[in-house]
Amino acid sequence: MNISDVILVDEHDNEIGQMEKMEAHLKGLLHRAFSVFVFDNQGRMLLQRRALEKYHSPGLWTNTCCSHPAPGESNLAAATRRLKEEMGFTCELKEIGAFTYRTTFDNGLQEYEFDHLFTGEFNSSFETNPEEVDSYKWLSIEEIDKLLKASPDDYTVWFKIAFPIVKSYLYQ
Repeated sequence: MNISDVILVDEHDNEIGQMEKMEAHLKGLLHRAFSVFVFDNQGRMLLQRRALEKYHSPGLWTNTCCSHPAPGESNLAAATRRLKEEMGFTCELKEIGAFTYRTTFDNGLQEYEFDHLFTGEFNSSFETNPEEVDSYKWLSIEEIDKLLKASPDDYTVWFKIAFPIVKSYLYQ
């Protein structure tokens, strides 16, 4: 398993190949990804501020963690692995949906992702990886709504798309 490769997919999430992650981002090719949203028993969502050294979206607030499954790795296994690598803990995760988005960053890289959404619950202490996470905070859905309206540029592109989907799932 080469975790620096991403899984290229078609618009229906059918695997069509593999490519080194940075090459896929330079070429803007559709690839599989995941985003994890962890809540505590008070219904607060755990947000992270991306490390300032990240190759895109540094210093922006986003969901608990996100990344790409490696070839041969399930979305759930990858989400669990990455949650441990970034946030320092694991919890039971459940897939709740998916969406596709495309954006170009100031550095010329593109994200074109078929993004699988996972939720989980965690209620203990943890220690984040400083290479991935600058800081974190627990916020209510209402607090996030207000902050997204007041300062949308403080949040990642995918979080602004995924958050309403997750919120809709929570309140169905």
